Amino acid sequence: MSKPAGHQSVNTTKPKNDAQKGPIVPLKDEAGDHIDPPPPEVVEPDPDLSPEEVEQARKDYLLTRFWLSARGFWGKTGDKLAWAFSIGLLLMIIANVAFQYGINVWNRAIFDAIEKRDAASVFHLTGVFFPLAIGSVLLGVGQVFARMSIQRRWRAWLTSSVISRWLKNGRYYQLNLVGGDHKNPEYRIAEDLRIATDSPVDFIAGVTSALLSAATFIVVLWTIGGALTLSVGGSVITIPGFLVIAAVLYAAIASGSIMAIGRRFVGISEDKNQAEAEYRYALTRVRENGESIALLGGEEEERGGIDKTFGNVLKQWTRLAGQYMRTTLVSQGSSLIAPVVPLLLCAPKFLDGSMSLGQVMQAASAFTIVQSAFGWLVDNYPRLADWNACARRIASLMMSLDGLERAELGDGIGRIKRGETTDDRMLSLHDLSVTLDDGTAVVGDTEVNIDPGERLLVAGESGTGKSTLVRAIAGLWPWGGGSVNFHPDRRLFMLPQKPYVPSGTLRRAASYPAAEEDFSVEQIGEALDKVGLAHLKEKIEEEAPWDQTLSGGEKQRLAFARLFLHNPDIIVLDEATSALDEKSQDSMMGLLTKEMPKATVVSVAHRAELEAFHSRKIVLERRKGGAKLVSDIDLIPRKGKRRLLGRFLRHRKPAT
Repeated sequence: MSKPAGHQSVNTTKPKNDAQKGPIVPLKDEAGDHIDPPPPEVVEPDPDLSPEEVEQARKDYLLTRFWLSARGFWGKTGDKLAWAFSIGLLLMIIANVAFQYGINVWNRAIFDAIEKRDAASVFHLTGVFFPLAIGSVLLGVGQVFARMSIQRRWRAWLTSSVISRWLKNGRYYQLNLVGGDHKNPEYRIAEDLRIATDSPVDFIAGVTSALLSAATFIVVLWTIGGALTLSVGGSVITIPGFLVIAAVLYAAIASGSIMAIGRRFVGISEDKNQAEAEYRYALTRVRENGESIALLGGEEEERGGIDKTFGNVLKQWTRLAGQYMRTTLVSQGSSLIAPVVPLLLCAPKFLDGSMSLGQVMQAASAFTIVQSAFGWLVDNYPRLADWNACARRIASLMMSLDGLERAELGDGIGRIKRGETTDDRMLSLHDLSVTLDDGTAVVGDTEVNIDPGERLLVAGESGTGKSTLVRAIAGLWPWGGGSVNFHPDRRLFMLPQKPYVPSGTLRRAASYPAAEEDFSVEQIGEALDKVGLAHLKEKIEEEAPWDQTLSGGEKQRLAFARLFLHNPDIIVLDEATSALDEKSQDSMMGLLTKEMPKATVVSVAHRAELEAFHSRKIVLERRKGGAKLVSDIDLIPRKGKRRLLGRFLRHRKPAT
């Protein structure tokens, strides 16, 4: 059974030929250009697993999915300086541990000199300390530079990759149409991806430093401490490397305690991040729909919704605070006790003269460093849990994009093909069917041919799939069958019911999607004048929240101004005059016919008056198994070839 494009399956079963599969390698086309590898295969969950095991398998796979993309930063198509910074960071970590060891040895020498009251040695060691300290500080600064450079460049590389996939082929729009765990993609890209690339670098650098420090100073503890001999009940017990054993036991108790206390950190962090995303989305919705809310007086209702989502944020933060309090109890107590333990353990050997003061202080310093190394995971477990949650959220978005990409490659649900007409027709729909992402039929098999200059009106009751059909023609709706074919080298321009008005100047809004420099102020002013927005000509270079200040009708007029500036060959109108009164609508459609008489138009509308501006009408009717094309009417009688609407309008008598 095929799965919808947005369906998220997990790798909970292992393919039989898994051992034979080689590593993923970059693919290249015939020209040698890089090709992104196909998305990972969808593997169905093992039916023998319990729901809890399936959910855990899903979470584990999400981390695998994240690394599948993220590791490309160090690949052939990744950042050119990735390995240079990574190797440089490793070398500086090793050098810094060496300087730590040097300071530890210096610590022993200075206290031995003080114990012997050797002024010359103290003076000499004082001079030695400063180069060691300066070197350690410079290496620390270098580590910060290399670490943050990797984080910055990795984030930039992965963000570019995700945004490219998100924007490609209208997937940012299609995500709203499919199921899957990809809510608030903008938050995931901006915030979750930042944490997902910051934390691993900190973690790997921290773990590397901790392991090297632990290994180095465990040797120091073993060498200095030697064996401890105790008399218990008349028996003599010798403990070799007692300081090492004490350090390991102490670290095991502290780390085990924090792991037991913080085992719920990951789940709580995930819930907290989701609550924050939902709260931000609620606030964004109020801003985006401010005019409608204000006109309806919905402030109290919106406040109730915002308070509810914010209450969930506070609830999750309270849970997270409880986890932090419990982990702080262990980590704070451990940091206070750790420096005292080696002094107490070394005290008997110092008192019987088998250890010097310098050796005691060196052992205490080494013990503290070992504890810090072992306790690094303890101190960073909350951050590791937060990374876990963020990596899974960005991986969920990647999986949804994988589903859309698989659909584009022809996997699972059928996909509408897009090609070129083989004759002089401007547009043809051949055996076209439109479905939802789960395969549910919306529009059945449709066969329509549209000649150059023809103006086609798509009519039918609400819910028959007219707008969906138009989106399929425009390439925004990919699921279905058959093909949409355009005349070669012809440009398509779509006017939706709610035109998008970007931020910035009115010049940018009028030029969109082209750059604002592509059209002069005079050209834009002329277009605004044509569509009845002459009062805005003096504000073309003015930056303002035009999306909020322009009315619905003014936005639709602005969309027509864009249309005249771009002068496309094929125009798709989706209720593009719904916010205009009938007189303004007639004026705008008449202007379209006058200014662009050779353009091919496909439009969706409910108003019967619009038939006068179209040469042909097709009617969709809701049927079982999807809407069907039930009639194809010529609004202008044929004479040989279909006559253009412009000719009809030139001879039409004005209404009395």
